[in-house]
Formats: sequence, C-alpha cells, structure tokens
Amino acid sequence: MHNKNINNNFNTEALDSNIFDVIVIGGGHAGVEACWALSKMGSKTLLITLDTNKIGYMPCNPAIGGVGKGHIVYEISALGGLMPKICSKTYLQARMLNTKKGPAVQGLRLQIDKFAYNNLCKETLENLDNLTIFEGMAQDIIYNQDKVTGIKTECGKTFNTKAVILTTGTFLNGVVHVGTQNHKAGRIGEKSVPKLTNSLTKVGLKIGRLKTGTPPRLLKSSLDWSKMEIQETEQISYMFEFDQLEVKNTHNCHITHTTSKTHAIIRENIHLSAMYSGNITGIGPRYCPSIEDKVSRFASKESHHIFVEPEGADSDEIYPNGISTSLPNHVQDEYIKSIPGFENAIITKYGYAIEYDFVHPEQLKNTLEAKTINGLFLAGQINGTTGYEEAAAQGLMAGINAHLKTHDIAPFILKRDESYIGVMIDDLVTIGVDEPYRMFTSRAERRLLLRQDNVFLRLTEKGYNLGLVDKSLYQNFLKEKSELENVLKILRETYKHVELLEFFGQSEENQEKELNYKEIIKTLTGLELTERNSLSVYAEVRYGPYLAREELEIKKREKFSQLNIPESFEYKNLPGLSIELQQKLAKHKPKNIAQASLIPGITPAAISLLIFKARELGN
Repeated sequence: MHNKNINNNFNTEALDSNIFDVIVIGGGHAGVEACWALSKMGSKTLLITLDTNKIGYMPCNPAIGGVGKGHIVYEISALGGLMPKICSKTYLQARMLNTKKGPAVQGLRLQIDKFAYNNLCKETLENLDNLTIFEGMAQDIIYNQDKVTGIKTECGKTFNTKAVILTTGTFLNGVVHVGTQNHKAGRIGEKSVPKLTNSLTKVGLKIGRLKTGTPPRLLKSSLDWSKMEIQETEQISYMFEFDQLEVKNTHNCHITHTTSKTHAIIRENIHLSAMYSGNITGIGPRYCPSIEDKVSRFASKESHHIFVEPEGADSDEIYPNGISTSLPNHVQDEYIKSIPGFENAIITKYGYAIEYDFVHPEQLKNTLEAKTINGLFLAGQINGTTGYEEAAAQGLMAGINAHLKTHDIAPFILKRDESYIGVMIDDLVTIGVDEPYRMFTSRAERRLLLRQDNVFLRLTEKGYNLGLVDKSLYQNFLKEKSELENVLKILRETYKHVELLEFFGQSEENQEKELNYKEIIKTLTGLELTERNSLSVYAEVRYGPYLAREELEIKKREKFSQLNIPESFEYKNLPGLSIELQQKLAKHKPKNIAQASLIPGITPAAISLLIFKARELGN
C-alpha cells in the first residue's frame, strides 16, 4: 500500500480496515527511524503525529553527531537507517572532532539546515510504501490483558494493531517553564499530551519526570561577527554514509563566550529561574546544563564558550549553543547583551525549560519492548535519553524488533562489544537512568573496537540481512572489505609490528607530523584504499596489541557473564569492596556478573571479587 498523508477531518481508503501491523506514535527522530525501518522491512505501518509539518523537526541544537553521538549515527548508517541519508543532503558544515587524538575517539559532527532536514524527513516518509500518516493525538493504548491491541485517538478514532512504538519525546504531560511562569506544552507553541501516561501507569509501568531546555534564538543581522572567533574546520572526504562524497562547508560557525558581567546578571536573578525557584521537579541533563546551572556549579569559572550556529541556509535566526535557560525574558534580554558580539542582539525566540514524563527503561527488554506488556515498544526521550542521535538509534531498533515480533521472527539485539547502540540500550535496560542519558565514548568498554572507521565492517552485513541495506551498496561494501583485508594481510606478512608503527607515525620523530595514511599504504603495498579504509588500517596497526587483549577480555567476560549472583548476596562489609560500590551493588541488585559489570564506577578488581565470591557460593 502506498503511503497517504491523512488528516483527521476526512477519511480515505488507506484507513478503511483500521488494521496495521505496527503503530508508531510520534514523528520525531525516533518515530521517523522506526517508520523507515518498518516500511523497508514490509510492515503495514501507521504513524500518528500531532503535526505532520513537524516530522523530523529539530527543536534544539541544529547539529547531528559529535564524539560518541557521531559513532551512533555511523551505526545507524551501517544498518541502513535514514538519518545519515538526510544529513548528507541538508548539512551546512562538516567537522571531524578530536583529529589530534586516536581514531577511536574521533567524532564527525554536522551542522544541519534544520528546515531542510525537517522538510526532507516529511517528504521521505510521505513517499514510503507501507506507511500511512495520521495527524492527531493518541489518547489511549488499548490492551487485551497484557497485550497491545490498538490505539484510541483524541478524536475518537480507533486503530487496531499487533504492536505500538511510543516515541513521544517531551510531549507526555509536557510543561514549559520560563522564569516563575509555566504552561502545558510539548514544546513551545505545541500541544502537551495529557492522557497517554495513564495508559502506561494502568498497566503498572513506573513513570518519572525529566527536564531539558533550549537557549534563546538571535537575529543574525543584529550580531557583531567581528567580535567572534571563526570555528576552523578541516577538509574531509566522507561523512556518515558508506559512499564518499565531496564535502563542502558552506556556512561558518563562530565562537564567543560569557563574561563576568553575564555571570553577575545571572547570579542576581537566579532565584527567578524555574530550575532554582522549585517549580521544576524533573532532573536535567548533567552534560548539557543550563547557563544558570553552569554559573552556579562552576562559580570559579570566569567564562563559558558559546558556539554561534546557523539554524538554516537561508535563515536569519542564530542558535547560541551553550546558554540554554529558564530565566525570565527580561533577564535573558539583559544577559545576552553582556556577551561579546551580542551587544545589540535581538532575541527572536526566548529560551525555556521543559519538563516531561518518561518511563524508567529498566522495565524494557533489550529489544525495547516492555517486559510485562506484549507488543509495547518505547524509543527516544520516553526512555530517559537526550539527543536526536540516541533517539534515532532507538527508533531504528524498536522498528526492526516490532517488525520481527509481528512476523514471528527472532529478535535483533546488538551486544555491547559490537556497537555503541548495544552499549546504550544495555545501559538503559540494565541500569536505568536518574538523569537524561547521553552517549560518550567512555561508556563503551570496547571503544578501541567500536570505531567510526570500522563501523561498516561491523554492521553492514547485519543491515543487509534485515533488508535495510540494498544489494548494490552491499556489493560495494564486500569489495571494499576485501581490499582492506588484502592490505592488512600484505602489511602483516611483510613487516614487523614495530616497523609498521614507525611507518604510521608512532615513533618519537613522527609524533608531531601530519601523516597521509592513504599515501603510506600505497607506498608500502602498491594498493590504494579509501580515506576511511586507510584510517582503519592505521587503527589496526596502532591498536593491534590492545585489540588482541580486548578480544581475550571479551571471551573471559562471556565465560563468566551469566554467573549468577544470589539475591541474598551480602555486599555490606565485603572485604576489598569500597563502601560506594557496596551501596551501588545493593541498590541495583545485579542478577549476574554481566549486569554487575555495567554499574557505573564498578572496577575490574570488584568484578573479579564478585566472580570469586559467587563461585564460592556454589554457582
């Protein structure tokens, strides 16, 4: 069935049966990715969204990627997801972060034309086979005992289904806060969804509150660019997609900073901030704090960077990244003018905080299906995460697994040692969250294995087997894989490892040089690789001994991962275990060694002690 864009006010043949394999609720980044996967895999899908013009909308930072987050987008790409394809057509600037560090912690970040991105997402979904789009509000999930059977909308229309994917973002009981004032909204100027949470609590799901925020937007023509630093970029030859592209940076980003005057204004008015007045009960993101939070928490710091970013190619609106706020409008006016380059700035939209319901994600399986409700999947901010990239990855995985479940096929689960997506989902469902979750490379124990450069080697075959990667791309991937393996074979057979380290700049005299790995490989083997494959060869050489050690550690961990820890296990006063770890283990009550190893702060020594004690108890 070809997709039709459907409005509440009229009926069409696409909805006559009212029966769908899967219903997706919410058209944000998680919902878009879920719809893409379901459509490509062949599920008859319905998307219910409040506003079809906001499909794939970027309400906050107009950028995708970065360190950790960029790794996730690469993995979405290797699995055949949509986000990287839209990025390639709508970016304004591409930067590879951490280029002076090793390949494992580099990260691609794209500045995006948010309006073009939004429009292309909408257009893409409107032209997908198997997808119907319904503009309206989901009000109730219909259950038959512990199984999802349908959705009832606010207008009274009911749709039947085998599975539902909730991707509700910040809309569940959303409340916008500006200073001491607040009102119900999913985002500024958009409806809150007030009743859907009841459908979750009535089946016993535990709900919490989280908070996020956004900065004021500024009129581009009112800024003094001469007082800001241009953010330098390096030329790169590929982005998130497998195929190499001619990368063109068409728009600059700039950097300015807060001043002592900015901080003084904020301190004088901090009691008026929604975060400090007691109006907000939800917990905000630790790694993306509001400007009032920064000024309060880092009192000795004299300034904070602000990244001044365009919102679109033709937009006269600027996004000052780093100063999200819930201070009153008049305070925003005052502190903005204390920032270099912003002295005459005109605020086009004021910043605000938003508080919303989320579902504690430890109630989910690794497929993102609720443990106690058959056919109910959750993805994105409803699971306690923050960021477009984390949401898109969850949407992709929920879409894949909803399709597989409704077609009686075994689930698709990515492990921690094969993807950042696997790390994220395992963190969520095993440990849960007490603040909005954001991906960092430090969260991955095997980050030397989980690099951007080898992502297609790790995941493309899986995407192809799922039906998300087309045959022509897969054939090109196999060719590139063969070329890479051939080069590594020649290098390892021809040179000692110490010689290869020297060739690739790991000697003292080469440490400061900018080396062209592609040219080095061509000189050593006579063969030419892509820039990405050349970086993979370098990474394999640089990390060789460490990778071998990690492979052994993975095998050891797998051997003991399912070793049971009895419920009666007494952590208190266990010799060799710090009081902090005793408390964490007692709180999380891991069922086995695998779960214990995921607890933040747990050490290899502590895991060894748990293995010893668990085995001693007769496991």
